[in-house]
This record gives sequence, structure tokens and C-alpha cells, in this order.
Amino acid sequence: MTNALKIGVAGLGTVGGGVVRLLSANGDTIAERCGLPIQVAAVSARDRQKDRGFDVSRLRWFDDPVAMAADPEVDLVVELIGGSEGVAKAVVETALTRGASVVTANKALVAHHGTALARLAEDKGVALAYEAAVAGGIPVIKLLREGLAANRIDRVHGILNGTCNYILSTMRETGREFGDVLAEAQDLGYAEADPAFDVDGVDAAHKLAILTALAFGCQVDFDALHVEGIRSISALDMQYAEELGYRIKLLGIAERRDGGVVQRVHPCMIATGTPLAQVDGVFNAVAAQGDFVDRIVAEGRGAGAGPTASSVVADIVDLARGLRLPVFGVPAKRLKQLPTLPMADHIGAYYLRLMVVDRPGVIASIADVLRDEEISVEALLQRGRAPNEAVPVVIATHETVEAKLRRALKQISAQATTLETPQVIRIESL
Repeated sequence: MTNALKIGVAGLGTVGGGVVRLLSANGDTIAERCGLPIQVAAVSARDRQKDRGFDVSRLRWFDDPVAMAADPEVDLVVELIGGSEGVAKAVVETALTRGASVVTANKALVAHHGTALARLAEDKGVALAYEAAVAGGIPVIKLLREGLAANRIDRVHGILNGTCNYILSTMRETGREFGDVLAEAQDLGYAEADPAFDVDGVDAAHKLAILTALAFGCQVDFDALHVEGIRSISALDMQYAEELGYRIKLLGIAERRDGGVVQRVHPCMIATGTPLAQVDGVFNAVAAQGDFVDRIVAEGRGAGAGPTASSVVADIVDLARGLRLPVFGVPAKRLKQLPTLPMADHIGAYYLRLMVVDRPGVIASIADVLRDEEISVEALLQRGRAPNEAVPVVIATHETVEAKLRRALKQISAQATTLETPQVIRIESL
């Protein structure tokens, strides 16, 4: 075999430690597959004394990860620090500028600066690889960039956040409320102490922005996404979804349409018989629609040391083999800037849950508003009687324009008999 590929790992947290352990455990197999040994030659982290389950004393230690990225003895830089700005961005830019390829799991960095970093990498003739940034151990980047390279892709969607999927799955299975299940997820290590990035949809939005660029050959545009989280989902919504034949999932959906693209992350009701409805717990799933291949669905663990480290090392192996591909499937200078279509123009069916005073005429007044906005009702559920007290009224609509629905809800909310902000969940046909 030829000389080793010397890598520098910036960040030795869950994923960074997993990468070092994986390369140690499977080093011989990996060397056979890529034709040369992969050697961890340098590392950088905050605390040199921390027990990580492996010996760092034999490795070159850098207190400053940017200095490590600038070191000419490091052939390839692995950035596992995280965050869209600051040190992580400086590490990646420093490495690319000096002509070293970079492997990263940093979804936020790629979502916010992917286009500029792709141009820098391609100008310098090196690679920026990021398989681990989306869906953990599922090779969805390879799927879109290589496996489906011959297809026109018009839609990509999926369950992109394991924390939200765990919470929603557990709520459905146990009948418990969001806050209770979130606390359990935090105790189990599935959710962070500050869970906002997960439960407010930001993490899934980062991943969807990347998938959109890959699928449609366009510039990464995180700011164009419509993003909603799952905090408002209640056990009552879970119960009614089951009655109506649906399950609630947080989905990321990107669609190419005449005139532009739609990128949206929000809770959806999907029919119980669809593949994504069966994906529970911390698992992720991504589906892509190609014009010749039809639909492909990939499912697996979306996070964790092992699955994410596996994707990081897969990128390292590709680069060791000499594989160099455009970062987003087409040269960066040819990435299109596609207009974003507004959510107000979205056409679809909707689930509405209204908490109203139980008295004669309430349903009729709601029906009048929906009629005036040309919104037809597919199903209406009302359980029990509690005169002059709050009761839920659930409506499933036929397809309508979102702008019309929003106008109707504004009027319904203003009625004296409506006691809470209406719950709205889009119903998706997948």
C-alpha cells in the first residue's frame, strides 16, 4: 500500500470520538477498500484531559482547530465542531483555502454557507464532503448526487429529525402530552437541554435546504424555507388523527414547480398506510421522486455516534479513493437561483381543531365562513356535549388554497364562541 492519508479531526464529541474509534476498529478493512491506510494524525478539542475512551497522547494535539486546519502535514480536515459561524466556519475555510479537502457533519454550516463554500472548494480543486450532515447513517447525499444522477427530481421529502419523530411517536403510542414526552426524551439523551433547534423545526430545515440544492441543482437558500415546529401538537390531535386514518409527522418537503421551488418544514398528517407513517422512534426516512426511477425511500438511524461516524468515514474513504465530485452535483458556478413560491399559494387538504363554546348555531356559523371562502368539508367530528363549555370541533377539508384557509381562520378566531387559536395541520398525500 501507499503512504497513509493523514487526517485531522476538529471536535472530539459524540461524532468525533465515534470517527476515531471507527477508524481504529475497522482500520484494516477500510485500508483494503480505499487502497491506503487512514491515519488520524492530529486532533483538536476543548479539553485535552477529558476521558473519551481512547488514548489521545500519541496524536498531535492542537488547542486551536484553525491552526490544525492550516497545518500542511494534515492531508484532510474533518470538521465536527458544529455551528454555522465562528470556529467551525473558520476551520473549513482555512482548510479549503490552503487546498485541503474537508469532510464535515455540520448541517448548519452547509445550509447557511454551502454555495460559497462549494465555490471555494471547486476553485481550489478540492472536495467538500458532507454525507453525515443529513440523516445520520443514511447515505442520502450519495443517493441524490450519484444514484439518481440520471433522473430529473421534482420532489424530495422526509422525516429529518429523530428527536421530533421520537416525541410524536411516543405521544401517539402513550396518549401523553408534548411537554411530558419531551422531558423523557431529554432524560434519555434524545433531546438537548435546549431542544429549540429540534422541536421548532430548525434542524430539519437545515437538512432540507441541503437536499433541495442537491435535488434541483440550485443554490442553498435556508432563509427561503417555511418552518414550523411541533410544540402545538397535543394528545387530542393525535387521537383525532388516528380516527381520521392519519399519523402526525414532522416532514421536510421540497418541490419543484413551474415558476420556482417550495421548501417547507411543518407537522403533517399522512395516511397510516404510507411508508413514512410507519417510521417511528428516532429513525429518519427520506423519499425522492425521479422521472425514470419513480419513488425511492431510504430509512435508518438519523443520529448517534455510530451511524454519523459511519457516514463521515464513508466520505473519507471516497476522498482516499480519489473521488472528487461537485459539492451539489453540478459545478458551483452553474447552481441556479430559483425563486421561492409563497406558502399562501399552497394547495392541499387541512385538519382543523377548533375549541368552541357548545351552544346552538356555532357549527353553522363556522360552516358559513368556510362556505364564503369556498372551502368544502370532507369530515367533521364533534364528541360529547358540554353546554356553554369548551368542546373540540374537528374538520378535515378537501383541497383548498392556503390563503383562503387563513382568511377563514381569521374570521373564525374572531368569533366570540372560539376560545383558543385554531389548530391547523396540513394533510399530505405522499
